Amino acid sequence: MTLPAELALPDARARIRAAHLRSGRRIVVLDDDPTGSQTVHDVTAVFALDAAEYAQALAGPGSTCFILTNSRSLSEPDAVRLTYRAGCELFALAARMGVPVSVVSRGDSTLRGHLIAEVRALLAARREVTGRGFDGVLLVPCYVEAGRFTVADTHWAMVDGHPVPVGETEFARDVTFGYSSSDLRDVVVEKSRGEIDRRDVLSLTLEDIRGGGPQRVAEVLSGVRGGRFVVVNAVTYADLEVAVLGLQEAERGGRAFLHRSGPSFVRALAGLEPQPPLAARQIWPAGRPSGHGLVVVGSHVGLTNSQVEVARGDAGMVEVVVDVPEVLDPSRRERQGRETAQRVAGALAQSDVLLLTSRTVVTGGDADSSLRLSRTVSQAVSDVVRGALVARPGWVLAKGGITSHDVAIRGLGIRRAVVLGQLLPGLVSVFRPVEAAPDAVGVPYVVFAGNVGDEHTLATVIERMKGP
Repeated sequence: MTLPAELALPDARARIRAAHLRSGRRIVVLDDDPTGSQTVHDVTAVFALDAAEYAQALAGPGSTCFILTNSRSLSEPDAVRLTYRAGCELFALAARMGVPVSVVSRGDSTLRGHLIAEVRALLAARREVTGRGFDGVLLVPCYVEAGRFTVADTHWAMVDGHPVPVGETEFARDVTFGYSSSDLRDVVVEKSRGEIDRRDVLSLTLEDIRGGGPQRVAEVLSGVRGGRFVVVNAVTYADLEVAVLGLQEAERGGRAFLHRSGPSFVRALAGLEPQPPLAARQIWPAGRPSGHGLVVVGSHVGLTNSQVEVARGDAGMVEVVVDVPEVLDPSRRERQGRETAQRVAGALAQSDVLLLTSRTVVTGGDADSSLRLSRTVSQAVSDVVRGALVARPGWVLAKGGITSHDVAIRGLGIRRAVVLGQLLPGLVSVFRPVEAAPDAVGVPYVVFAGNVGDEHTLATVIERMKGP
């Protein structure tokens, strides 16, 4: 594909940050699973849905806060209720503080999740609290580091080194959030079940961004009304940064936008500088502890299964399996969890441990029942982690969005943490728990999405956490 020449503005990030400080703007990211922080560093992540925690995280002008809703694991009605409540609390907080707030509904870069429903919930929340909705919704699923980008409104994903229209990937066949389109304007129509007309979905093209720069972006966005979706075409961070500069100009003119994005847009919106992969001294400032690591795998996408196979051979870990049929049997669930936790704790005294669910996928009769089954299994795995904390692991890694959220909340008791950065460029965040269960405070928590990297990435991450 032939693209216009990239417009890279060397001072873009500094200009973005300066504008936030002048206006006092805060950035809030409602993250539908804990993997959306893969491109940011030195920001707060709140795991407890608590307005007091939001206020603390957003105290400083220009601050960015991730709020981990885990809504991708919920049914659509439950996701709507949670998102609406969180939105009302955030807009009320912004009104009390007297500051502008940018709200990002962070979703999957491969378009899984409650895209339309959560956007509508936030539109309704702002109308309820402020009496005004948003002029538009920027749809920006671009995830530069993972090879997901949008050109001519078509969203692409790199698969085995080749760009594939996202509607033709395994992610589009997801049992709960599947779809068939690759053109994002058609995706909006499809996911709205035809309630949104394609003609009402607008586009910010690469020609607008690269040819016209921030001024052209501001011109396009200033003409948006009625909460219409705007597809943002982007391939690189330079594209996203130009889009943000134009967005800021439109906001100074009185326009207000909600954002539904993948991970990369958040870094651009905050004006964060890129950071190299974390070194051990950043993860453990006082030195690496003696405890062994616990790796927890719940994701079942094909890539995860390949990564687990490589890690089994490379990492030399003791393997403990959570039997899914037993977990789904209420009469055996509690005993199985207790015995599994004891095995994990015993193994951690001698070795790193791989805790994983049995690899056969169990689904329900429909999307909602499949989600309920996934939550039941994930919660059972998290209870095992909680029971194994007595062994004081030196670090914990969770693979998969639902799994990593439940391990954080139920297993480690995390309410608030700091995102230190990533172990690989734009992939695999490390959290330092600040408020958590006593045995988990300060223990590095590695969150690894189910759908990123190649077959060797999990083994590579484990080796980096193990150290020499």
